[in-house]
Amino acid sequence: MIKIKFLGACGTVTGSKYLLSIYDKKYLIDCGLFQGNKETKEKNWQALNFDRDEVKGIILTHAHIDHTGFLPVLYRNRKGYEDSNDEYKVPIYCTSSTKALLHILLPDAGQLQEEEARYAQKAGYTQHETVLPLFTESEAKKVLKYLQAIRFYEYFKLAEGIFFRFHYAGHILGASILEFKIKIRGKKHKYIIFSGDLGRRKNPILKPLDFLENGDFLIVESTYGDRLHPEEPVEKNLSDIINDTFSRKGCVLIPAFAVDRTEVVLYHLSKLIEKNKIPRDIPIFVDSPMAVDALNLYRQFTSEYNQDFALQIKEKNPFRMDNLRPVRTVEESKKLNYIKEPCIIISASGMCNGGRIEHHLKYKMVDERNTILFVGYQAEGTKGRRILDNKGPINIHGIEYPIRAKVAKINSLSSHADYDEILWWLENSKIPEKVYVTHGEDKARQNLVERFKDRFGIKEIMAPEEGQEVILYD
Repeated sequence: MIKIKFLGACGTVTGSKYLLSIYDKKYLIDCGLFQGNKETKEKNWQALNFDRDEVKGIILTHAHIDHTGFLPVLYRNRKGYEDSNDEYKVPIYCTSSTKALLHILLPDAGQLQEEEARYAQKAGYTQHETVLPLFTESEAKKVLKYLQAIRFYEYFKLAEGIFFRFHYAGHILGASILEFKIKIRGKKHKYIIFSGDLGRRKNPILKPLDFLENGDFLIVESTYGDRLHPEEPVEKNLSDIINDTFSRKGCVLIPAFAVDRTEVVLYHLSKLIEKNKIPRDIPIFVDSPMAVDALNLYRQFTSEYNQDFALQIKEKNPFRMDNLRPVRTVEESKKLNYIKEPCIIISASGMCNGGRIEHHLKYKMVDERNTILFVGYQAEGTKGRRILDNKGPINIHGIEYPIRAKVAKINSLSSHADYDEILWWLENSKIPEKVYVTHGEDKARQNLVERFKDRFGIKEIMAPEEGQEVILYD
């Protein structure tokens, strides 16, 4: 019997986790952190709804924290003291670039958890007498030794008759579509596909997502399951927003994910500078140690570039612009809040829930000269969503701040496929017998369910509930 239990990302775009049972073997697909409002984040503190000791291996689709950030919680010592034999030692499989990114992202996430706990304790905006982080930087680093890199396209044998391999997803560096190949009887196999997060039809930097020749069962994301990315002139809109802000002597503050979104924004900024559409000498601050480190990895894993970008960087590398200012230290970051000249600040987190971006918002959001520019999805319940919907004031570190800055958004910079691109991907792949729509808000999931039915005539399709278990093959 082959079963799957949906442990997260059902009605939300975070907390991706799936427990895949293949006969007597169990595997965890992704191990993500719940992010967003308080109620959603509280799920990270709840008891596990599966037995971790039954899991024989963990396979990750990509490095984003909503797909990997729960690993330190899963792996940490349950006994509460260092000399316990309770250490969890299950292997974690991922692509080489995902492994490299996790050496940056997981410790950073642990450090952020500790910083937020200390700040909450100091500011006293929590009812808890002692504020504890969900996990620490040290706990995050311990997970890294269990990461095992697997090449794209090569089948890896997990157990007798159970194989998996990675295909390009076109989402971020190292992102994959995961294909399971399971022997059922004789020479016959069943194939299970986990889409992970699907990228756009054309990523300006990375190779496009792969079409799949196999696939009996599909677990597919639906972040933009009810939306289409507009056909907008990205560079014109970006230059208009920047030049309008600079005319007011203001700052353009861009909340951006440290991985991929920062690189895509820099790509377009370099194009504008090259065409003299924005000032050549304008300071561009990348205020995130994680983003700075990720930039270095994008320079390293050139084998994942698409052909056009690989040719372009030989003449002009957007990751090495003369006016690019990497910001690492807290002291350097604080100084940015007092800059009075026009500038561009790209900072994490992308949804404004935690990270240095919150500190910048306290200074920049209240000044009408500035612009807060969103370049990615803002989940329900996040500060970014509230700012985008103009639902101020915004509570940051226990204090309410009004929204006086201009708020703008460029939709087409998203690294997630919209529903038409998801349909296009499946139309060019093998149509599955059963489909399970996850990693989306309920409206987006249901819209994609209906479109799958209409386009492909798939009858066995559903948007599962969190904790629900279904039988794929009996």
